[in-house]
Amino acid sequence: MKSKIALIAFCCLMACARPASAQPSTVADTIEHAAGPADTLAADSAMALIDADLGGADIDADEAGGSLHKQLKQKFIEGSPGFMSLVAMALVLGLAFCIERIVYLTLAEINARRFMNDVDARLQQRDVEGAKSLCRNTRGPVASICYQGLLHIREPLDQIDRQITNYGSVLISQMEKGCTWIRLFIAVAPSLGFLGTVIGMVIAFDQIQTAGDISPTIVAKGMKVALITTIFGIIVAVVLQFFYNYILAKIERLTTHMEESAITLLDAIAQYKSDHQTV
Repeated sequence: MKSKIALIAFCCLMACARPASAQPSTVADTIEHAAGPADTLAADSAMALIDADLGGADIDADEAGGSLHKQLKQKFIEGSPGFMSLVAMALVLGLAFCIERIVYLTLAEINARRFMNDVDARLQQRDVEGAKSLCRNTRGPVASICYQGLLHIREPLDQIDRQITNYGSVLISQMEKGCTWIRLFIAVAPSLGFLGTVIGMVIAFDQIQTAGDISPTIVAKGMKVALITTIFGIIVAVVLQFFYNYILAKIERLTTHMEESAITLLDAIAQYKSDHQTV
């Protein structure tokens, strides 16, 4: 490679020493003018070597820039099939529960402030059935908790508050449904990876004992398989943890909307009772 670079540099220097009228326009012309007719074959050989090196460099760049999907697939194959399959199963099942919860909670979200303004407007018009119908036709826990409060509108306010609180606990439990399984897969995925690591180390030591020699190749092969399972287990746990925190944030936001709506509903019911007693 150094001899090729020296040849090109020498040819370029020879070309630069010529008059401006004889300056070549390409690298091939540079080599041809510098070498002369007697060295045309050598110049062609140099150009062929240069093209071969550039082509090889392009191929190496393409191989080095392989897609992340191919690299992950290769590492998955290099790992222990048994434990890698278990880690992949934990990822698939965990993502299934996460997606189901995200879809459920997204559909449960509404514009709580506008909804409560509509309920309050109907109560001010003394249209309790209209308010109930609005709650029945609106999805989400906010509408459900308001409907539960309107069902007991003729009872004292403390009784209505108790009913709303108890029913709110039930709604929160429904929103958290499936989160236990997500936490389980978050804990199980790295544990499976660590288990694969320990078993891989045991297999490596067994191979060393069978060979009767501490060969770096044998040790590296066993440790590589062991560490790959740990890496994938940690990756699965991190991915599921992000989804789980997002789900908890949506549950917390819905819970806040429920509490604010319950307070607004109690105020509206108190105003309704006050107006009803005045009339």
